[in-house]
Amino acid sequence: MPIETSAETSVETSASAPVSPGLAPVEPEAESLGARYERDGYLAPFRVLEADEAEGHWQRMQALREERPEDAAAAFSFNPHYLLPWLYDLARHPKILDKVERVLGPDILVWSTGFFSKKPHDPSYVSWHQDSTYWGLEPPDIVSAWVAFTPSRRANGCMRVVPGTHALGQIEHVDGFADGNLLSRGQEVQVDVDEADAVDLELEPGEFSLHHVRIVHGSNPNPTDVPRIGFVVRYIATHCRQIGGRTPAALVRGEDRYGHFDPLPCPREEFDPEARAVYDAATPVLRSILFRGAAQGPRKPS
Repeated sequence: MPIETSAETSVETSASAPVSPGLAPVEPEAESLGARYERDGYLAPFRVLEADEAEGHWQRMQALREERPEDAAAAFSFNPHYLLPWLYDLARHPKILDKVERVLGPDILVWSTGFFSKKPHDPSYVSWHQDSTYWGLEPPDIVSAWVAFTPSRRANGCMRVVPGTHALGQIEHVDGFADGNLLSRGQEVQVDVDEADAVDLELEPGEFSLHHVRIVHGSNPNPTDVPRIGFVVRYIATHCRQIGGRTPAALVRGEDRYGHFDPLPCPREEFDPEARAVYDAATPVLRSILFRGAAQGPRKPS
């Protein structure tokens, strides 16, 4: 069946709030960030790093891949903030948290992080899906920040969202495990998505977007010469619970009065032995939650 959204989810523009092509303005005086997020399910763009800082992060990734290829492959495939202090610090950057607080409230945990990377001329893509499908978290008071380390544009496969679809609740998905699908299970919503309804979240290096855990989103391949590298941080309100096992989470703002997650401190250095022990203990628990009921397990890191 097709996705149906109300006219209220249409993108509006304002001459007083210039934005990147295809994006709605995020801070018009007449409407708060919270109201826009509640209506559309996403906000963008915001700046967290200068372009040269974003480039430095990308170069640091490249250097680690050359110097410690096995460690880097494992870290960049799953929760790199457990092992790399500079990514832990980015996940708790005040410029991101200030915006996250507007939609989640003052008490915030980082549940997980990851990379969505497409090399030049990369056929990889992300099918239309909702993040909430297999995460085992409730309630869905969860928002993801997508931070661009390189240009993320329509031409090289930027993230695309369907405004308002977060209000539809949980939609049925089917696992595909298709070659080239960057999702862990290749999951895809079992509804027809009208491409004309999608909004391209184009970002320059150092900019980020926010999206609701239940908004339908995806991305296309990268046929260009420009790599598309995005660092994703999943933030949850402290009252959220993990279903299916106890996992770590990093308190990055406010206080945790619930204790549903084990504390996750910042690693003292890259691949710190104590941090690695936490990573090695938590990873199989998290993967068992993400792959519960799946026909096959996670892909080998590359």
